[in-house]
Amino acid sequence: MALDQSFFQEMEARIPKGKVRTRFAPSPTGYMHVGNLRTALYTWLIARHAGGTFILRIEDTDQGRLVEGATDVIYRTMAECGLTHDEGPDVGGPVGPYIQSERRDLYQPYAHLLVEKGAAYYCFCEKAASEEDAGDFDRADDPCRDLSPEEARQRVEAGEPYVIRQRIPHEGTTTFHDVSFGDITVENKTLDDQVLLKRDGLPTYNFANVVDDHLMGITHVVRGSEYLSSAPKYNLLYEAFGWDIPTYVHCSPVMRDQHNKMSKRHGDPSYEDLKAQGYLTEAILNYVALLGWAPKGERSEQEIFSLSELVEAFDIAGISKSPAIFDIDKLTYFNATYLRAMAPEDFAKAAEPYIREAVKNPAIDVSAVAALLQARCEKLTEIPEKVDFFDQLPDYGVECFTNKKSKTNPEVSQAMLEAAIPALEGIGDWTADAVHDTLIALAEHLGVKNATLMWPVRIAAAGKLVTPGGAVEICHILGKDETLRRLRLGLDKLRA
Repeated sequence: MALDQSFFQEMEARIPKGKVRTRFAPSPTGYMHVGNLRTALYTWLIARHAGGTFILRIEDTDQGRLVEGATDVIYRTMAECGLTHDEGPDVGGPVGPYIQSERRDLYQPYAHLLVEKGAAYYCFCEKAASEEDAGDFDRADDPCRDLSPEEARQRVEAGEPYVIRQRIPHEGTTTFHDVSFGDITVENKTLDDQVLLKRDGLPTYNFANVVDDHLMGITHVVRGSEYLSSAPKYNLLYEAFGWDIPTYVHCSPVMRDQHNKMSKRHGDPSYEDLKAQGYLTEAILNYVALLGWAPKGERSEQEIFSLSELVEAFDIAGISKSPAIFDIDKLTYFNATYLRAMAPEDFAKAAEPYIREAVKNPAIDVSAVAALLQARCEKLTEIPEKVDFFDQLPDYGVECFTNKKSKTNPEVSQAMLEAAIPALEGIGDWTADAVHDTLIALAEHLGVKNATLMWPVRIAAAGKLVTPGGAVEICHILGKDETLRRLRLGLDKLRA
């Protein structure tokens, strides 16, 4: 098969040189799991830390596993997380197309070039050709390895179906270097002759990756440690082509526990699941960054990082080869920290849909409710059950009025409400300060501790033992008429 050498020269001439170039190359086969997000984040951080270029490439050659809408999930997640790409399907760039299925015509010449170089061969065996991933095909059983170039060419030209397989040396070893795992050497006899080009003309994942990474000028390849076993075969391909080998960064898996990887099958959350569970994007990113990476130097004790701080601090030397265990409680801690650090108006905006899920009454001030929640909230999804009493007084029993610490019981509480109702009725301008001052003065007048008065007022106003905010804040937000209505209902309950 005659190869056009000018094609290869033109492709080489397009490759950008001289700066760090990284790529996130997801397959649109479903949701963005935590490990995927971590790969995207580390890849983006390597590029940004070095002032380099970050590329988004969609790897869709496995047509049977594609999920409709999955590409949109990738774009949306990247945008929400602030992981902007410099080149990609939607923004273009000098080495497009950036969708593998649109690069189909590029792979065949390179596969045939490898055959010409003796680093690959045409395989016509029916059994071998059907096992396109070569996982259980013994190359010793493949007579096609030993076909003469002329015989192989004639069979190709005669239209026989074939796959192109990598020709792995029988003898010797192959060594590759990884940032986290160091030098790893494998015996060539343990490697299989993987398929590079399938019978339908599409490349396998492993071949397309190598060709695309070279033609896009990728300098650093970040991927999961499950691909460590494929790395020697990648190296042999780079060497056969005479190409520079990129820096490999293999990340150990994110685990659910000591023994099990996270997986959607077992109900482990994706990025979108975590968002739906009330976690902030910033907290998710911060936590995911620390799943397998640790800052060094003066930042070694730091836990909370903005995205810009991560860019400044990120060093691939800090990536660990030990598996990282996903701890939802730790993520919740991060989330609470982020929620409390938000500007009050930003928190109110984020909390509003969750407050309105439970509080339909338009008279209730969302920002005032949000102000009660900010210091007492770990996840946004906790909000509805914390504030539902503002909308409707729940049913509660008189035992709620008993509190040992506040020195209250039903009899004491009845006396407190009998005094509080007329005192609150006398307030003209219903402000938080007015409610506060009135109740404090009343407690002093009655000769009781503030808590002895505030407990029954809060229970009657909220109907709950635990509330965000105390009696004063709750009464102020409810308004004068609703507060007095609820206190009278509480007093009736106690008298009954």
